[in-house]
Amino acid sequence: MHDVVIRNGTIIDGTGNPAFTGDLAIDGATIAAVGGKAGAGRREIDAAGLLVTPGWVDIHTHYDGQVTWDPYLTPSSWHGVTTLVMGNCGVGFAPVHPGQEQFLIELMEGVEDIPGPALAAGIPWQWESFEEYLDALARMKRAIDVAAQIPHGAVRAYVMGERGAHNEESTPDDIARMAAIVRDALRAGAVGVTSSRTLLHRAKSGEHVPGTFASEAEMVALGMALGDAGHGVMELATDMVGPDTNLEWMARVSIQTGRPITILATSATPQPLDFERVLRLVRSWKRHGANIVPQVAARPACILMGLETTIHPFSTHRAYRTLVGKLPLAQRVARMRDPEVKTRILNDSVGLKDPLGRHYLTLFDSIFALGDPPNYEPAREMSVGARARREGRSAEDLAYDLLLQRDGRELLYVPLGDYSAYNLERNRRLLIDPDTRLGVSDGGAHCGMVCDASVPTFMLTYWVRDRERGPRLGLEQVIRFQTAETAQLYGFTDRGTLAAGMKADVNVIDFDRLHLYAPEIVYDFPAGARRLIQKVDGYKYTFVSGKSIYEDGEPTGTLPGQLVRGGRIRNPG
Repeated sequence: MHDVVIRNGTIIDGTGNPAFTGDLAIDGATIAAVGGKAGAGRREIDAAGLLVTPGWVDIHTHYDGQVTWDPYLTPSSWHGVTTLVMGNCGVGFAPVHPGQEQFLIELMEGVEDIPGPALAAGIPWQWESFEEYLDALARMKRAIDVAAQIPHGAVRAYVMGERGAHNEESTPDDIARMAAIVRDALRAGAVGVTSSRTLLHRAKSGEHVPGTFASEAEMVALGMALGDAGHGVMELATDMVGPDTNLEWMARVSIQTGRPITILATSATPQPLDFERVLRLVRSWKRHGANIVPQVAARPACILMGLETTIHPFSTHRAYRTLVGKLPLAQRVARMRDPEVKTRILNDSVGLKDPLGRHYLTLFDSIFALGDPPNYEPAREMSVGARARREGRSAEDLAYDLLLQRDGRELLYVPLGDYSAYNLERNRRLLIDPDTRLGVSDGGAHCGMVCDASVPTFMLTYWVRDRERGPRLGLEQVIRFQTAETAQLYGFTDRGTLAAGMKADVNVIDFDRLHLYAPEIVYDFPAGARRLIQKVDGYKYTFVSGKSIYEDGEPTGTLPGQLVRGGRIRNPG
């Protein structure tokens, strides 16, 4: 008798093959059978009319701190994620010398907008080395599986101290010590090494992430550690300038180690990134044997602006800060509705010196009311600027009123990068490109500005079912994007598809009822810190290692999640 049988579901196995109807049987932590008619189960679930899929494998998150206090790793687990990879973009919390913790907190706070007080109150700091960090994670109970990468920023600060933190040039001895630490971390179970090479990433102090300007020799040494360990991925956020311009050193590392390098190509200017150039370079190096994989997003990188978020069009106005900035939300909304207060705030100006920040706060032709349900593909005529012109008033006046809607909880959506065509066709083309992989959900990060941990659900609701402004994507295709393809990139050979002998990570989904709510601010982090979350309906069951962790969106209390150690993954069957 099987432990669990999910009967009569529409099975989409993650390979991209067509859906079929049948049963899925689970014994222990393993899938016993897929398709056909399974034998009896101790527990049986009627999945007629429901989708049965692998659990989502999210390769780009920043739960490095939250993983130590939140056993459910929300909101990602609400959205069917059963395995997540953290430690991206060169930031994280190990290795760390005792007394250096605050530096890493402020680094994460600046780069990923995770509240420093929450990190300070929530992280237990039971480690110094990365190996000890992994061991601490392995002891903690959680609902879903996690995998960790070793971050260049922490390694550089650990080895070089203030010199590393301030991006001074490394010596050959520094480089050798850093490479040894990375190699040891990989052998202990890190699934990769990561670095930030973009000017967009700065610590709370305003300094760039350690490693931003690291020499080619330093970067190559870190990458070569992958070959020494025999497994792992190198992940980079890069503006593709300087040594990174033509991806040459990355290609050399990939060819010599046989390991993949995945890049998050960025632009530190308002000019959109030339992603076609990136793909041409990737394909050119691929012909020489390199495996360079750009990560692409389901929707544009964005800023969400509201009265409770990190920033909005008036948050840097001196009048706003003085008159209402410190008031609780309800009182702030009431005060802002006073015509005199509104006039004083609107007559003030943006108090930012940073030209890029000023640009995004005042680009009203690219700012939209997000709404509920949220609209991530608004047309040109829906922008605040276009609406204001039709109504014969200033864009600032309209933006002010929009922020007061829904009792002050309305959000303004600011797509970053190239949204000049006012549609998501560029994202669609990049998603279906065979040389890219879906990533950049940033789960756990940008707590006061973004909530893209909902991307797995958005892929199903918008791209497969609801889009009206252009071609949609296929259901089997979208599920492959976030299961088999992401698992394969990181060498997770035991998950990502539904097949006998694979790990029993399974979502059972009511596709017709799948509904993504608007993001909202909550104050449930340690020290009462703030974050954006995004709720969802439609996930009937989520299984991890054969155990049900959510049923109809409610946690079951079962915590089967484990630390996934690179180089030690075995198919459970």
